[in-house]
Amino acid sequence: MKANNIRELSNAELATKLADLKKELFNLRMSHATGQLNNPLQLNSIKKDIARVKTVIREREQESRA
Repeated sequence: MKANNIRELSNAELATKLADLKKELFNLRMSHATGQLNNPLQLNSIKKDIARVKTVIREREQESRA
């Protein structure tokens, strides 16, 4: 997921996307713990997507305060 694509989303869509990514990360962690995860690099990818979404949310909070 690209940062440009994330910036095009509305605040409500960002919150929904963040919740979905957190659920997916939880499911991947469970799969990894039970040894069923085929591609462990997915964990890093999801973590980075979560960070991107949180960054955009934070940027918007800072813009609204200024």
